[in-house]
Amino acid sequence: MEGIKNVATNRKARHDYAIEETAEAGMVLTGTEIKSVRAGRVTLGQAFARVENGELWLFNANIAQYEAGKRNNHEPARTRKLLMHRDEINRLAGRVNEQRFTLVPLRLYLKKGRAKLEIGLGRGKKMYDKRQSIAKRDADRDIDRVMKTRRQKA
Repeated sequence: MEGIKNVATNRKARHDYAIEETAEAGMVLTGTEIKSVRAGRVTLGQAFARVENGELWLFNANIAQYEAGKRNNHEPARTRKLLMHRDEINRLAGRVNEQRFTLVPLRLYLKKGRAKLEIGLGRGKKMYDKRQSIAKRDADRDIDRVMKTRRQKA
């Protein structure tokens, strides 16, 4: 899509969670944070989102300190507020509380110069679910490999 630049992806999220739906949220960032995001210095590996007091918050997302920022630099792993409409937050909070879902950050991207976070509503996978996912991925890879060699021979 035009105007979108991926900054960071949480690849392990789809391995550890069965994602049912996704939503887009804006982020409240300071000046040095957005500069660091634009430089691509973000890690979402241990991050998670939670609804507290009717507001959506992002925890454990690591945005590295901006090198050129001196006195006004930010804390790398601070809690950040996410921006969504009130009814969307309430709907997500209801599903998390009642149906035992987790809010997992999937990717951070820039859309028209603004930092956006794609949040997935997911349920944790069991070990056997992960093995099934790995087996399916390997089988798909083998099928693609065979089809590729078949196309090259024809």
